[in-house]
Amino acid sequence: MSFGRPPTFSTFSPTPPDRGSFPLDHDGECKAAMMAYLKCMKASKNDNGQCRHLSKAYLQCRMDSGLMEKDEMSNLGFHEEDTKPKDTPLPAKGSGSAGNQGQAERERATMARIV
Repeated sequence: MSFGRPPTFSTFSPTPPDRGSFPLDHDGECKAAMMAYLKCMKASKNDNGQCRHLSKAYLQCRMDSGLMEKDEMSNLGFHEEDTKPKDTPLPAKGSGSAGNQGQAERERATMARIV
């Protein structure tokens, strides 16, 4: 007897993901890299091409911390040119005063340290 599905419907068997699962970063070992990537995404209006170098740094951090299996970056979709940050101007908030420019410089310095 089928409850809520047609009797001719074949049974569904789920398949595991290709790369398997990996543990969450409960200790925050790679939180700085993750936050730098998220800030970059926000600053570039979700253009991930501008932030690929930070995504690569985050995955490298996860591999170095044992939070995911080590693999070649080329197998994860990264290329050599993804290691260098693209010049993405960070938008200044407000009227563009010197204080806001200082904040943008601090955020650039933080992102540079992550990479």
